[in-house]
Amino acid sequence: MLQTSAAHRAESRGSRLMSDRYDTTGNSETQYEAGSDDRVLRNLMGVRDPASMDEVELDLLEQLYDVVLTNLTPDQPVTAANLYEWHRRWLFNVYPWAGRARSVNLSKGTILFAPAGQVPRLMANFDQKILAQHTPCQGMPHGRLVEAIAITHVEFILIHPFREGNGRLARLLSTVMAVQAGCTELDFSPWDEFRDQYFAAIHAGLDDYGPMKAMVSRVLPAYGKREDGESSSPPP
Repeated sequence: MLQTSAAHRAESRGSRLMSDRYDTTGNSETQYEAGSDDRVLRNLMGVRDPASMDEVELDLLEQLYDVVLTNLTPDQPVTAANLYEWHRRWLFNVYPWAGRARSVNLSKGTILFAPAGQVPRLMANFDQKILAQHTPCQGMPHGRLVEAIAITHVEFILIHPFREGNGRLARLLSTVMAVQAGCTELDFSPWDEFRDQYFAAIHAGLDDYGPMKAMVSRVLPAYGKREDGESSSPPP
């Protein structure tokens, strides 16, 4: 078990049962769009309807995938700076805080994410100890890739560096790692179908990456580089 994020692991172990809504107080990032019934965060576009905002964010996310997957080479390490830039590029027309570390505390379910004041330090540590070790993924055997994606995903989610969009950005990171290794883009529908298991795997990641490795195995194609270094073809 890596000990690179002991601080936020300890802080997360102190989580308490909370509602599914993010718990934030006393900061401008907690403001909601007028007329949205506190369902849409204050945004630069004046969007009030949650479904409309979902469409806006999804369209912009698809554009981000195209840019990132086109420009990131298989042998290029992913850095924290990349993640900040991806978030900024994705949402800068929507939220004024796009691309910046959050300044409010967040929780979801039983998981209390890292305190906002610790996010810059934890992201620097994530960059140096996690991303530097587990990217780039070019030539990585399948089992090693499963482990690398599981670790980076859990650690990023537990930090939860941004006010909004962390899960979707984490999925982009996982996809980038898979594509670097020669796999196709990932289909995350099993994570959506088994949401309880997914969140349980995140929570278990405080001590054990095994459950998340199992979740990654559900979405990562079982072809590409094997442990013996030989290549196998995708199924017909």
